[in-house]
Amino acid sequence: MKLFIFILLFLGTVLLFYRAYKNTHRVALNRVNLSNIDSNQLQGSHLNVLQISDMHLEHISVSPEHLYNKLAGEKIDIIALTGDFLDKKRSIPKLIPYLKVFNRLNPRYGIYAVFGNHDYRLKQKDFEVLRNTLEQYGCKTLQNENDSIVVEGKLIHIIGIDDLHSKRSNLQTSYSGLKEGYRLVLTHDPNIVLNMKGWHFDYLLSGHFHGGQIHWPKPYHLIKLGRTMMKMNMIKGLHYFEDKPFYISEGLGQTSINIRVGSRPEITIHQLSLNNIGEEGIQTAV
Repeated sequence: MKLFIFILLFLGTVLLFYRAYKNTHRVALNRVNLSNIDSNQLQGSHLNVLQISDMHLEHISVSPEHLYNKLAGEKIDIIALTGDFLDKKRSIPKLIPYLKVFNRLNPRYGIYAVFGNHDYRLKQKDFEVLRNTLEQYGCKTLQNENDSIVVEGKLIHIIGIDDLHSKRSNLQTSYSGLKEGYRLVLTHDPNIVLNMKGWHFDYLLSGHFHGGQIHWPKPYHLIKLGRTMMKMNMIKGLHYFEDKPFYISEGLGQTSINIRVGSRPEITIHQLSLNNIGEEGIQTAV
């Protein structure tokens, strides 16, 4: 009888892990349309931003081909890569087929990348290889830097705040030299929003939490990554802090073990309204 119970428990555990592994293949294409929040913004100029976060190439089940098939035909203006590409130097070549896919998607205004805490585990010389690989395939990397583009006469600032978790964030440097205009922040660790009371942004994209990855019954293990945000139930998806919207991606890959429970790999298309920006970047909000 004990043997029978042991076999049942063993088979149940195997089945649970198999289903959790299969979840890592079930990538979701989510859409966030901020215009829906304000009916006055439904018409007019929009910017379509594809966000890819937390690829973790040591534990990823979504192939470059699957990613391309999921996104082919989408209108993409910007691709935002919000960190944690990999942990080890040997994974850098594995990144290249994904970068080729991002280029095939032909984002109108380019590809922007920031780094996460796992990327900074690399030795400095290996980190330089990672950064050079991204730039070789058309990515603009931002480490406490900003860049600007003009969309239909409207000024858009893309602000790359470096990783808070590894203590590399510098808001002063990230915002240096900015004029008025739409402010899109790219960063890895969403906890940075708690430190941005005096720093305006129109939208912020982040990752880091993986939606818990194992989100059952609750992702208590995320406490060490952000106790305050966990208490506020800011784990994944669209949130507001001090009336400013930000998004936490569930990420594309996994860490530690290649399973997901109560979460799915995610790619997200964000449609941002530019209606509150006047010609030449004059913005109504301060």
